Amino acid sequence: MKLVIIKYNAGNIQSVLYALERIGASAVVTDDAMEIAAADKVIFPGVGEASTAMGYLRERGLDVLIRGLRQPVLGICLGMQLMCSYSEENDTSCLGIFEERVRKFSGGGGTGLEPAGGGGILKVPQIGWNNIYDLRTQLFEGIAEKSYCYFVHGYYASLGSHTIAKTEYGQAYSSGLHRGNFYGVQFHPEKSAQTGEQILKNFIEL
Repeated sequence: MKLVIIKYNAGNIQSVLYALERIGASAVVTDDAMEIAAADKVIFPGVGEASTAMGYLRERGLDVLIRGLRQPVLGICLGMQLMCSYSEENDTSCLGIFEERVRKFSGGGGTGLEPAGGGGILKVPQIGWNNIYDLRTQLFEGIAEKSYCYFVHGYYASLGSHTIAKTEYGQAYSSGLHRGNFYGVQFHPEKSAQTGEQILKNFIEL
């Protein structure tokens, strides 16, 4: 099986490679369109800023390539957000694979937001462990409801028809999305201990 990680200017690639090694998998890191298209599975990681990342993808034709992939694709963090229709981060049109829109956590003057039900101000960006629930699809097979994963993000994907996992941070949002052969997770499975490793294994076995 050939597993490819898309190389671009917003990848958290090394930590993903280490996580794959821990579960006995290896991957090729490339931005070559033919190599990506020929892969059995594709991982689209990301940390950084949406408009810059989308500009990079468009300049190299990777936006068209990603939309046209037919094998299982997993977007991680910014990768998942770029697979949505639109991001409020610098008013960015994204890949449009998922219909959900990406919004900024807001409240508390931009420095934090009120959690549902009160109880103090939540910091923005969200950094640290939070749980995932309402889990659906094979991607979360063997993962218990309310399992904890590691998040780092100031923007979130809204709930919608493609939501397959939810998380609460001020409000409920999509921490997992799925449409056809495309999957996305807002958290970092490569930094989410055994839960994250199981999710990566599930993706490889799709």
